[in-house]
Amino acid sequence: MRNYSVFLFFVWCIMLSGQAQDSIVLRFNEYLGYVKKYHPITKQAELQLGIGQANLMKARGGFDPKIEVDYDQKQFKGSEYYERLNATFKIPTWYGIEFKGNYEQNEGQFLNPSEFVPSDGLYSAGVSISVGQGLWINERMATLKKAKFFRNQSKADRDLLVNQILYEATLAYFDWLKAYNEAMIYQNFLNNAKIRFEGIKSSASAGDIAAIDTVEAKIAMQSRKLGLEQANVKLMNRSLELSNFLWLNDGIPIELQPNVIPDTDIEGDIDITLEILGKPLDSFTIENHPKLKSLGYKIDGLRVEKRLKANRLLPTIDLEYNFLTETPELINSFETEQYKGGINFQLPLFLRKERGELKLAKFKLQDAQYDFDNAQIQLENKILAVYRELDSFGMQNTLIDEIVGNYNTLLIAEERKFSFGESSLFLINSRESKLIDAEMKRIEVQNKYYVTKAKLFNSLAVNPQNL
Repeated sequence: MRNYSVFLFFVWCIMLSGQAQDSIVLRFNEYLGYVKKYHPITKQAELQLGIGQANLMKARGGFDPKIEVDYDQKQFKGSEYYERLNATFKIPTWYGIEFKGNYEQNEGQFLNPSEFVPSDGLYSAGVSISVGQGLWINERMATLKKAKFFRNQSKADRDLLVNQILYEATLAYFDWLKAYNEAMIYQNFLNNAKIRFEGIKSSASAGDIAAIDTVEAKIAMQSRKLGLEQANVKLMNRSLELSNFLWLNDGIPIELQPNVIPDTDIEGDIDITLEILGKPLDSFTIENHPKLKSLGYKIDGLRVEKRLKANRLLPTIDLEYNFLTETPELINSFETEQYKGGINFQLPLFLRKERGELKLAKFKLQDAQYDFDNAQIQLENKILAVYRELDSFGMQNTLIDEIVGNYNTLLIAEERKFSFGESSLFLINSRESKLIDAEMKRIEVQNKYYVTKAKLFNSLAVNPQNL
């Protein structure tokens, strides 16, 4: 792991010292590591995991044992009508079975005869079972299963959010690098134009060449200076856009200072930093894509919901049986002849509500499946297109390098001919303009190549682990 605290110290030095004489290179991997660690969106993405875990904890609460105490008393005109105490301990289980123990003590002059119990109270231990609706799946079972799927879905969604912000940050860095390279090209050619202008001016003063050539040399110099000013404005704007992704740990944004420059040799670092190195097309498996995982977990949750809705078409049949005893400390005191039990049966006659809910659950599941199928084919085609673009830009970079080399050869030859008096300043400026255009085209093609790598990173939805 890279030392981000050192990098933070450098940033603070930049902010405090203002304009510095020496340039500080902001490396691509350091920049992305800083974005992943401190940007508010990446911190927000981490909250998804906490939300998923909290939902799972909430769902597991449906299986927590419970203690219920019901105490009721009535006194009126000096008479104790009744005093009731009913304490119950319940243990829900995975299927529609619930174990419970109960203690009941009732006193008073006006108790219902069915509420008479021994003076020391009556103990019971039993079980309630849902043999119809709720046996194989019920609300708390469905909630827990869906919470587990949601937790896994939140991990995939976290990876998608982190990947998206890193993708946008990567594009900002590439645009900043492009603007910087363009400014450096104009700066170099401006320096050449100044040297040429001084040489032409000296030669004209000596009478070796016509004085009018100094005007043409000056125009070329001014043209290069104008191009540099425009490039500097563009560089400033790109620097401000890059600053949107730089934050301190305590939520304070950082403004990039003018002496901070990009790393101009990043081609070898891009694949390693974005963790797309060694990922040929034939090795890619679409099933592991975070977006498809997220949609898959959503579908799993909807399947559970459909099962729950289908289960509600069954009748409600709840059976309950409790052993009764006055002496719970004696195990053999629980006898089958002394019990309290019952059965509860419910069934709506038309089941219109239940059938409607089941149809809605089926439609939601089908809709999610359509989303999954559509996302799968879109991702496959998008990734295939990016790989083909990368192959094309590899060839384009080779061609533009050759073109720039040839234009540079023509310019050198034209300058040599001019030194022999066999050419003109107009031809030199023309050759140089062509070379500048070719250099700009090379920077543009290089930027598109880098952007395509970023698109591959985004298409694969990689969440780099080494930043």
